[in-house]
Amino acid sequence: MQHTVSSKTLIKASISAVIVAAIVLITIILPAEYDIDPTGIGGKLGLTALAHATEAKSTPIEAIKGSDEFKTIEVTVPAGRGIEYKFYMKQHEKMTYEWLTDGASLYFDLHGEPEGDTTGYFESYAIATTNEMKGSYTTPFEGSHGWYWKNKSDKPVSIQLMVKGQYEVIGLKQ
Repeated sequence: MQHTVSSKTLIKASISAVIVAAIVLITIILPAEYDIDPTGIGGKLGLTALAHATEAKSTPIEAIKGSDEFKTIEVTVPAGRGIEYKFYMKQHEKMTYEWLTDGASLYFDLHGEPEGDTTGYFESYAIATTNEMKGSYTTPFEGSHGWYWKNKSDKPVSIQLMVKGQYEVIGLKQ
């Protein structure tokens, strides 16, 4: 048995789908995603709170790009482990930095890896074991630059890293 759908039925179904989509857009999607609530229903349903939660999780551009003001980054190095925290920088860009731990000394290697290099090459700028350091460097090449910290203790160590300059945050490298 073959069913045929009339043009009239198809048009009615299409118009109904457009109307339902418009209602969903106005009452649910706009309030939840963009905090636009023309009907007030989104606020009553708590959907505008979702838009505010999304805004809070978004990283503002200033937090990603470097600036003339210090940006503070909190990093924790787990007990008996090492981590890397990196920034993308172009050749001859400068970063001023200061970092300090919550007391324990860490082995560290401040270094850079050239963009596109597949050989594993990296250039170290400073290597030591300490609980704080400050300074600045100018990148000799474009690529990722930052710190490797090794925690040889049996407790996690918190680091407060303050940076300013020309960079884009890559973040933790696992």
